[in-house]
Amino acid sequence: MKTILAAYSGVLKVYSLLSHLVPSLSPGTGSSILSALQDRPAAFWPCRSKMEKHLQAISVLQWVITFLAMGAVCSVLLVYMFCTDCWLIAAIYTAWLIFDWNTPKRGGRRSSWVRGWTVWTYFRDYFPIRLIKTHNLLPSRNYIFGYHPHGIFCFGAFCNFGTEATGFSKKFPGIKPSLATLAGNFRLPVLRDYLMSGGICPVNKNSIDYLLSRNGTGNAVIIVVGGAAESLQCAPGMNTVTLKNRKGFVKLALRKGSDLVPVYSFGENDAYKQVIFEEGSYWRTIQRKLQKFLGFAPCLFHGCGLFFSDSWGIVPYSKPITTIVGEPITVPKIENPSEETVDMYHEMYIKSLLCLFDKYKTRFGLKESDILQIQ
Repeated sequence: MKTILAAYSGVLKVYSLLSHLVPSLSPGTGSSILSALQDRPAAFWPCRSKMEKHLQAISVLQWVITFLAMGAVCSVLLVYMFCTDCWLIAAIYTAWLIFDWNTPKRGGRRSSWVRGWTVWTYFRDYFPIRLIKTHNLLPSRNYIFGYHPHGIFCFGAFCNFGTEATGFSKKFPGIKPSLATLAGNFRLPVLRDYLMSGGICPVNKNSIDYLLSRNGTGNAVIIVVGGAAESLQCAPGMNTVTLKNRKGFVKLALRKGSDLVPVYSFGENDAYKQVIFEEGSYWRTIQRKLQKFLGFAPCLFHGCGLFFSDSWGIVPYSKPITTIVGEPITVPKIENPSEETVDMYHEMYIKSLLCLFDKYKTRFGLKESDILQIQ
C-alpha cells in the first residue's frame, strides 16, 4: 500500500511540474499534453532556429557548389568511368547526350517536381528572397524580362524564375518563365539536365527564338542583361548596371513582337563582398581577357563561413533580396527594325528601369539620394 501511495505521489509531482511549464494543461487525455507543447513559442525549442539556419545555408551552398563545380566534376567522372568496369554506363549516357544535344535549344525539359523541391524554400528563406508583382502580364503575349543587377551568382534570378519558391506561377498565372544563362553550361554532362529541369535555357539566338516564336504565347525569357561584365562591378552598396550599349535584347524583342519588362533586385549586390580593381589596372585587364575566353568573369569575392558568420567562406551573406517586376513595355513586331527604332525602345526601357528603381529604393534600405548608374 505504501508503494502505491508513493507512486501516486510521484505522478502528482510530475503533473504539477508539467502544469507549471505548460499552463494550458488540463485534466484529460495525453493528447492535451502534446497539443500544449506544440503550442509553445519557438523559443521553447532552443535548437530549432539554429538547425533551420544551417539547413538554409546548406541549401544555398549546394547551389553555389553546383554552379562552380558540378559540370567539371561530372565531365571528369564520365571520362574516368570509361576506364573502369562501369564503361557501359558511361557509353549509354554519352549516346543519350549526343541524341539529346539540341534539347536545350528547343525549350528544354522543365520539371514541376524539381522546381517545387523543399530545398528551394530553405534557399529562399536564407536571405530571404521575395518576388513583388507590380502589373499583370497577359498570357496572350510573350515577354523578355531584363534582370538587373547580375550580382555574383544571380541568386534572386534563380530563386524567382528557376524555382517556384516565391510563387511565380501563382503571381503570374499563364506565364512560363525561362531563365537564360551561359550556353556553355549546357555542354557539360548532368549539369545541363539539372539546369533544364528548372526551366533554365541557353542565352543564345536559337534557344530564345524557339521560346518566343515556336512555343506559343505566355512565355517569359529572363535575360541578365549586364552579364559577366556587370558582375565585376557588384559590391554591397553599389547600384550600377551595364546597359548603355546593351541593345541586343531590345532588337530581339522588336523582331519577335515580345513586350519588354524591366526587373530590378534590391540586395542582389549585397550577397558577397568583392575586391573591385580599377579600370586599366593589371588585374582588371586579366579579368577582362579571361571573361572573353571563358564567357564569365572570374571575381575575387568572399562571403561567410558555413558555421561561423564572422569567418570568410563562399556562403553568401544573409541579406534580403527583393525582386520587383515592373510594368511591361508594349513592343510591336518589326522583322528588321531600324537603329533609330531600337534606340527609341532602348531609351524607353532605361527610363522605365530608372522609374522602377526610384519608386521602390527607399522601401528596401536605400536613401532618397541614391541613384541608379547606367554604364
